[in-house]
Amino acid sequence: MSLTLFFAIYATLLGLLVGSYLNVVIHRLPRRISTVLPRSRCPACGTAIRPRDNIPVFSFLALRGRCRACGVRISWRYPAIEAATGLLFLACFLRFGPTLEAPVAALFCAAMIALGGIDAEHLLLPDRITLSGIAVGLAVQPAIRWAGLRDALIGAALGAGLLLAVWGIWYLLRREDGMGFGDVKMLAMIGAFLGWRSMLVALFAGTLAGAAVGLVLLGSKRRGIRGKLPFGVFLALGGLVALFFGEPISTAYLRLL
Repeated sequence: MSLTLFFAIYATLLGLLVGSYLNVVIHRLPRRISTVLPRSRCPACGTAIRPRDNIPVFSFLALRGRCRACGVRISWRYPAIEAATGLLFLACFLRFGPTLEAPVAALFCAAMIALGGIDAEHLLLPDRITLSGIAVGLAVQPAIRWAGLRDALIGAALGAGLLLAVWGIWYLLRREDGMGFGDVKMLAMIGAFLGWRSMLVALFAGTLAGAAVGLVLLGSKRRGIRGKLPFGVFLALGGLVALFFGEPISTAYLRLL
């Protein structure tokens, strides 16, 4: 087995395990429950999940998507999060190679998945992830090449400033909150990790995806014009797009100018 193949398999398996933990974070963190203890349990019957039933993706397939104890369906979110994290960790290795940038990129991916999952379920973006993420994003800049501390500081400040401005304008026009401050801190975190150019790519991609989904829901009459969409989900998607494609996209755009 070649060294490259070994690291690729290792990154994927590590991603699957991290994805399993992210499911715990998504479920417990908004409820202010420890993500370490107690052991994972079935939300329906409370039975502790055995180690053999807690293998990422495989256990879901082996159990046919049902709890072994009570037979209640297990949400598709669990294997989806695990599989997505595994694939993203593999993508980080393939994109950045055996460098310090790969684990930093993997950490960023894990944060985006956690924030997107929590916002989708709770319309909440916890400070424990966003504010910590801003600090970590700035701290790792000396070890990576895609941004630099100056661009990261500008990215964090500009990301927060742009969404604060949007919030202020909406409030002046409508006298209501157009978005939560969690979105502001999340975009600042993206800027702290990726720099201001990729942050703008993330904002554009997230806004475009959110607008497309909003139009589809509005057209299908499943959500009123005043209904709330979890913008953090779309920022997470935009952040992932920016991580892997932000540099070529921003470079191509600047050339057009």
